[in-house]
Amino acid sequence: MSTETTDTDDVLRELASLPSLLAPTVGPDGEQIAVYYDVTGRNELHLLDPETGDLEQLSDGEVPRAVRAGFEWHPDGDRLFFHRDEAGDEQHDIHQIDLDGETEPVVEMDGQCRLQAVGDDGETLLFASSAGDQLNLYRHDVPTGETTKLTDYERAASGGLLSPDCEQIAFTTNETDDYDNQDVYVADRDGEDVRVLDIGDTGAETAPVDFGPDGERLLVSDNTTDVGRSGVYDLETDEVTWFGGDGFDESPDRFLADGERFVADRSRDSVQVPVVYDVETGEATELELDPGVSGLLGEPLADGRQVVYHTAASTRATLLTYDLDDDETTELLQAEYGPFSPSDFVEPETIRFDSDGVPETPARAVEHEPAEEYEIQGLLFDSGVRPSPLIVNPHGGPRARDLRRFSYRTQFLLSRGFSVLQVNYRGSTGRGREFVRSLYDDWGGAEQGDVAIGVEHVLSEYDWIDDDRIVVYGGSYGGFSTNWQVVQYPDLYDAAVTSVGLSDLVDMYENTMPHFRTELMVKNLGTPDENPTLYEERSPVEHVENLDCPLLIVHGVNDPRVPVSQARILRDALEESGFEAGSDGDFEYEELGEEGHGSSDIDQKIRSLELLDDFLDRRIGTEEAPVASLDD
Repeated sequence: MSTETTDTDDVLRELASLPSLLAPTVGPDGEQIAVYYDVTGRNELHLLDPETGDLEQLSDGEVPRAVRAGFEWHPDGDRLFFHRDEAGDEQHDIHQIDLDGETEPVVEMDGQCRLQAVGDDGETLLFASSAGDQLNLYRHDVPTGETTKLTDYERAASGGLLSPDCEQIAFTTNETDDYDNQDVYVADRDGEDVRVLDIGDTGAETAPVDFGPDGERLLVSDNTTDVGRSGVYDLETDEVTWFGGDGFDESPDRFLADGERFVADRSRDSVQVPVVYDVETGEATELELDPGVSGLLGEPLADGRQVVYHTAASTRATLLTYDLDDDETTELLQAEYGPFSPSDFVEPETIRFDSDGVPETPARAVEHEPAEEYEIQGLLFDSGVRPSPLIVNPHGGPRARDLRRFSYRTQFLLSRGFSVLQVNYRGSTGRGREFVRSLYDDWGGAEQGDVAIGVEHVLSEYDWIDDDRIVVYGGSYGGFSTNWQVVQYPDLYDAAVTSVGLSDLVDMYENTMPHFRTELMVKNLGTPDENPTLYEERSPVEHVENLDCPLLIVHGVNDPRVPVSQARILRDALEESGFEAGSDGDFEYEELGEEGHGSSDIDQKIRSLELLDDFLDRRIGTEEAPVASLDD
């Protein structure tokens, strides 16, 4: 951010209070768009009139404060089905809300429920639930209230779809001995007459994405060719036609209403753009949008135009209409900037460097041999302060990547004088299957070396970075990365902040949600019985004696993904090793009540930023690189 202001607290609160636009979904008649929006200060369901741009608040406190799951329209357009949990615990039940704002529960079960599809008959819901100690599929009949379990697999069954006539379901699971594998299954509405579609190689990941309007074709994803590709599978002939797979990593999204075209999301470094494929000719057309992160919503508006979600690093999320015939766009919902303007925000520079996963900085916890060399891509945000302290901000996932999208948290750090480095280390998405799988059986290995080499790279290439003020800060798997960086490469860092981070891999395996256990821990690392040494030596808690900088530990008490036990185990191990807790001690510890795996709630975002800002100010020192608009 640029120029001068004096009130940092104003920047913090104004940035955290900028309303978030989440899960926009066009109604079945194309006359309304439902969206989660917290313009009132709390997340609520709103209805957007695409003709006038008017927003009408629908809910009044009935929906979750922090959004972890979306919602679906009823085909009649008279109500929506949404997920409701308690204080961020993600143990969702399914509720409905009508257009008068009246709500009632529809499905209430133990464990987590995730709505997969609402049938075109208006009576059938397909959802996944972990009620039976693993995520499996269920059918719910809305008129009678009867719920029927459809699948019973040892590994998670998800990605559920309903055919237009509600007589078939499609889903994905894995029954092979290869944990990397994922297959597409089709069954009747009772979960019987199951068949596994012959799509892709064993060991590849395939998934159903959308039934065609006629119910005779299935849009599927597959990564047999390394990069993701799209396929249209004919359920009558068992033939599949492939699209893409020869350059960009792509993920199919859905058929357009005519059934003759479908949309996929194409990845290019830290940019995501929708591409429309013609099913008959295979012709691919990228939408003409500014670089950033864009997605085309499924249903068209009543006049046939599509709705596009778009954001960039310096541009807040907005909704656009897009005419596929002439590529004309119109702003549908203007982004809220409060006292800021886009020119106040920083766009990053793309950086690239070669990495074999072994930095020059000495490894203190685990020595490992050089891995396959990759060109690693990342983003560097320059605060403009000279010399500039640096925040190293590894992403979560780990199956994710840093994109050119707006982040209030990144922009706040920039306003406090910190430049920000984000590294798309090996294991990140957007570059194909082999790049993702290079992280398997190696958490805390070469991918952490990639992050450290990224730090060494920017220190050597940008002489304006202050090498005495380097901070590593991440959440979730980024919290694991933070914990590992400070015990593996302590010479690099002067402070660290770990949020909802992993510290003890055995405890994580035992206490995370069942589908996270199989689809994250076992898929990436095997079981603790199979790989006891790996689980032990790659747990940061086993190496806490290497900590050599102030550490802030922050965790939501209701986190079901990375349980709060991970933070408590780390705290206890530090104390047992002689480290002192407290504002002047070796580490600081904060548990956040009424919060789970992070939060999108405005008050909780403010609380989180205040903790972060206070720690950085006391431990590193901050300099204002403030916002011109606040002085106007």
